[in-house]
Amino acid sequence: MAHRTARSGYESLVERLNRFPQGAPPSELLFKILGVLFSEREAGLVARLPIRPFTAADAAAAWRSSEAQARRQLDALADRALLLDAHDGRETTYTLPPPMAGFFEFSMMRVREDVDQRLLAELFYRYLNVEDDFIRELFAEGETHLGRAFVHEPALAAASAVHVLDHERASAVVRAATAIGVGTCYCRHKMAHLGRACGAPMEICMTFNGVADSLIRHGFARRTDAAETLDLLGQAWGGGLVQFGENVRQEVSFICNCCGCCCEAMIAQRRFGVLHPVHTTNFLPHFDGEACVGCGKCVAACPVEAVALVSAHDPLRPKARKARLDAEICLGCGVCVPACARRAIALRERGQRVITPVNSAHRVVLAAIERGKLAELIFDKRHLASHRAMAAILGVMLKLPPVKQAMASRQMRSRYLERLLARRSGTAPASTH
Repeated sequence: MAHRTARSGYESLVERLNRFPQGAPPSELLFKILGVLFSEREAGLVARLPIRPFTAADAAAAWRSSEAQARRQLDALADRALLLDAHDGRETTYTLPPPMAGFFEFSMMRVREDVDQRLLAELFYRYLNVEDDFIRELFAEGETHLGRAFVHEPALAAASAVHVLDHERASAVVRAATAIGVGTCYCRHKMAHLGRACGAPMEICMTFNGVADSLIRHGFARRTDAAETLDLLGQAWGGGLVQFGENVRQEVSFICNCCGCCCEAMIAQRRFGVLHPVHTTNFLPHFDGEACVGCGKCVAACPVEAVALVSAHDPLRPKARKARLDAEICLGCGVCVPACARRAIALRERGQRVITPVNSAHRVVLAAIERGKLAELIFDKRHLASHRAMAAILGVMLKLPPVKQAMASRQMRSRYLERLLARRSGTAPASTH
């Protein structure tokens, strides 16, 4: 009983994390991770915070404390990147980020001594790569996922006829950002503590806009400009790294430059590729069988093992090989294109365009509908008994077969929600095709 009481704050926090569409399956490893990052008291307080952005007054009401006390506690949590804060000139709003992409990554985005990062690295690796419930839920549950691949822009020179939208280019995200922060790559930093990091650049994790502002303010990223960030993108392209970023068209909050050996998203794509854990680009590489000599450079370049060498079935050359693509698991990133010295690979458009949510609000609502958690977003103030009751009632209603089918329809989830967002902002909805 004493053990359960000591862990009650962490249990409440785990329950709170799992009200968000992107959850964190309970396990002993998760409790150990939270124990490194939060005190038991902090965990209990954070468990009572809303899912949506909130103010110090909101926290004070949830905690039954003064607003000044609440603000001091919130600022202390933001100073450790456990919360994100935003200033609009009038008031400060706070958000509890999900574990990924969120406070798990932030804890490793700089070298620090206030937490045991080696222990965290070991716990993260076991929780994400050994137990695999979390990584499966993060990347493989539902249809709307956290992240998407960006097209490898150096590959586009060989496919000049391909129409590429701005949101499909990492460089366009960089140029449009109001703030840019660069920090340590969580994945390679974690692997470095385990003695398994590769030689890809470490200081290349990119955050943008409001997330960047908060991380810069609290020392978890350094402020940079578009010119330097584009140079870093050039290094990533030259190293064959894949750009994996937030699955939205507007106000992208992060772009990771991923290797196949360390990056959680690339590992998930290899393990759960048939479940499409990472949203692809709108392109696929096309292999010219006549020009391919089976050198295998494209196989080595692919971070998700979507390319393999198979027999060329040439009776005059029985040992000849050629490249074959598994389109089901291919990200369409195009890193294989410049790897081919014979120019036997070119990007072509996919038959059906991939739908990308407009912004983070659109993505979160889509994911909530798919995962049966829309009620948690609507009735968000859990410290109010009325909200808890209504969330429970609506949750049951949304799981009824006819309603569930209607909410799951692609038209409902994409065009209808997009029009609502556009109406709210006063802008015309962008095409999803």
